[in-house]
Amino acid sequence: MSLGLVNAELFKVRTTSIWWILGIVLVPLYAASVLANWATFATTDPATTEGASDVQAEQVQAALEPVNVATTMYTSGQYFGILIVVLLAAIIVTSEFFHLTATTTFLTTPRRESVILAKFGAAIVVGLIVWLLTTVINLIVVPPIMSNLDVPTQLGSADVWRAIGLNALAFVLWAILGVGVGVLIRSQIAATLVLAISYVVGSAALQLVFFLLSQWVAEWINKLQVLVPTTASQLMISGTDLPGNPPRWVGAAVLIGYAAITGIIGTLITKRRDIS
Repeated sequence: MSLGLVNAELFKVRTTSIWWILGIVLVPLYAASVLANWATFATTDPATTEGASDVQAEQVQAALEPVNVATTMYTSGQYFGILIVVLLAAIIVTSEFFHLTATTTFLTTPRRESVILAKFGAAIVVGLIVWLLTTVINLIVVPPIMSNLDVPTQLGSADVWRAIGLNALAFVLWAILGVGVGVLIRSQIAATLVLAISYVVGSAALQLVFFLLSQWVAEWINKLQVLVPTTASQLMISGTDLPGNPPRWVGAAVLIGYAAITGIIGTLITKRRDIS
């Protein structure tokens, strides 16, 4: 993968208006995430778990442990940040077909795998930039919030920094997944709509299905929620393994699997598909 090609792909992103439009959209969504997490921890009382199962009560207790409060707060904005990244990643591919520049791109660089790898590289850079921005802001605004919650900042905890690092991995993997989907769905409008609807509505629907099946069929089915990509990325950034949930590495493995599959398929399709 040539750095020159990656820079060229990043230049294409910078010369379009979509990146700053999505950036503006991200600002209020990020702020809402921080405030929502703050409000959740400020209003949740571990003593009010009447009617909950033993596992649910243990999950509430675990979520309110200082290290888990910290990892949630310091990774605030992951959900919407990843949504922006996956849309931008798909647009890195689909914009070529939207603006009718695909033919020129592939004639200029005949080795198509080099082009698609450069697009993966550019998407990863975009993902890491969004992760870095949200993380830096979190490191600034979260300590006062932790003080308000009467919880130590936990910045000396290895679990917190591991969660922040795994959050970066989640952004990278979603960026790869976005490029893969962009290759499969070359229409820019269709790709962004499918990704946005699948990410928000589809993920929520699947989580509901798994929850209902766990209530009506068998409780262990609830653990299969980790197969939902959004759930997998959220599991990765938990400070400790939570009761009733798979280990954090399972979430990472699921996301790596999705990214690998879409990345490989995307590269193969680009090599063989006619470009016009």
